Amino acid sequence: MEQILITLSVCLIAGLLMSRAVKLINLPAVTAYLVAGLLLGPFFIGRLGLPFIGFGTLEQVDSFKILTQVALGFIAFVIGNEFRVSQLQSMGRQAITVGILQAVVTAIVVDIALLALHLIRPDVLSAASAITLGSIAAATAPAATLMVVKQYKADGPLTHLLLMVVAIDDAVGLVLFSVSFGVATALEQGHLDVLSILVEPLCEIVLSLGLGALAGAALNALESYFHSRSKRMTLSVAFVLLTVGLSMLEFDIGPIHLSFSLLLVCMMTGTVFCNICETSEELMDRVDRWTSPVNILFFVLSGAELDLNILKNPLVLLIGIVYLISRSAGKVLGAYSSCRLSRCSSTISRYLGPTLLPQAGVALGMALTAANLSDGAVVRNVVLFSVLVYELVGPTLTKIALTKAGEINPEGRTSARSFNKPKPGHTLN
Repeated sequence: MEQILITLSVCLIAGLLMSRAVKLINLPAVTAYLVAGLLLGPFFIGRLGLPFIGFGTLEQVDSFKILTQVALGFIAFVIGNEFRVSQLQSMGRQAITVGILQAVVTAIVVDIALLALHLIRPDVLSAASAITLGSIAAATAPAATLMVVKQYKADGPLTHLLLMVVAIDDAVGLVLFSVSFGVATALEQGHLDVLSILVEPLCEIVLSLGLGALAGAALNALESYFHSRSKRMTLSVAFVLLTVGLSMLEFDIGPIHLSFSLLLVCMMTGTVFCNICETSEELMDRVDRWTSPVNILFFVLSGAELDLNILKNPLVLLIGIVYLISRSAGKVLGAYSSCRLSRCSSTISRYLGPTLLPQAGVALGMALTAANLSDGAVVRNVVLFSVLVYELVGPTLTKIALTKAGEINPEGRTSARSFNKPKPGHTLN
């Protein structure tokens, strides 16, 4: 127990200190937390075997997975705040159009690039794995994007559309992966499973949205019994923990295997709650502040679990570079073309693509499922390589894009310590 507590405190302190260091070169705090985790991981400080400092193995990092799941739940809950009726009326159609088309275009571009590599070097990558990687490329990580938005207080039409798109992206990515993985399995085994390709992913989306809607309505009903701000905030935290736990349940009904998407459940909980609770904005703000340490731990642990062993394999690097280039091109092209089609402004069309590059947890989960393919290990390693690159570079690209779009104000030198300092002749109550 003492080792867990000391390790968590070291992670928080290391992340905070690293954020001060990267501020000197104007990098986002998210990047600092990831680098701090990488340094504490089993390939740097963790390898030294110092007691209570760092992680000696990747398995040790994985033992803290419950914290990363909880953090993702809070992140999705906060993103649900973007789906207010007022926002949906003004940008809902654009968000759905862009969210679907940019993911589809990305999958097609990556499929073409990797299938071309397969034709040139069939011994390096199978057609099944190429198709699967194409669908995984569609997934975007909402966590890093949200942290950049919060740190720099980004606000404007691009920011609002971005947060809606990364939320929609989870559902679209799930469907694309299920279809592509089903086709890939059919190529290897010679038979097509309609249940796993269409029925199960659609059931997962419907069940997740339904569970989230029920949780949001229940949260609003119980919240009315409490008037204290602290008790209402505590109730909100309790419901996020509840939805995270429920989303981990899996069960079978006949031949159909059913499960939930954590991101969709928690996002829908936040969406329903924000649209029916009059005081939701204040509560969301308080919950957001309370979860700051949890979010820092999420990124430090994410950095610690980055596996640098993949850099030793030249074939993985080759496929990974093709994947990175084609995915980046697909996201930029897909975002630009879908924005123009849905009549977004030229600023949104130009800068949305680079903000959609971060990739992490959802893609890794898909890669684990793809392990059943004959060369599933290649898929996993390529995704790990992309996560390593995108998680370290993606937040900075998001910051640059939002700044050029005019939705991040130039940073000033502010200090909460001096801001809270009482003026002469005044006292703090």
